[in-house]
Amino acid sequence: MKTTKLFFVLLTGFLIVSGFTFQKPTETENIDSLIDNWHKAAAEGNYANYFGLMADNFIFMGTDPTERWNKEAFGAFCKPYFDQGKGWDFRKIERHIEISKDGKIAWFDEKIDTWMKDCRGSGVLVKVGKDWKLVQYNLAVLIENDKIQDFIKLRDAK
Repeated sequence: MKTTKLFFVLLTGFLIVSGFTFQKPTETENIDSLIDNWHKAAAEGNYANYFGLMADNFIFMGTDPTERWNKEAFGAFCKPYFDQGKGWDFRKIERHIEISKDGKIAWFDEKIDTWMKDCRGSGVLVKVGKDWKLVQYNLAVLIENDKIQDFIKLRDAK
């Protein structure tokens, strides 16, 4: 009988402690995971998962001055690459996420490791029902201030 009581005391203690330890993810953690999954879908060339995390009015701004894509145009551009299982592999170095007071809009900036070396991405998400959707992403190549004059000369070269 003592063994049974001890078992229930230990089990109750475990359940109480685990209730505090295994907490539901915060909204910030959910958004962080969504962005990680979005980048993962691109790396895997998973068109459905990648574009499924975007709102219908999504805008992607790339590193080229001409790149301002709406979701439809960006999808048309990406599809041939994704169909071949090719995408791009952006890996988070650091990310900062903010959420509006009403909990309906979030924005973030991130430093990411890419084939172009370190880049910065920033984006906006909106809450659609219980889900977050990306509405904008802006990708920028990072250039140190002391190298900007050389970059300008390179860009102006014909």
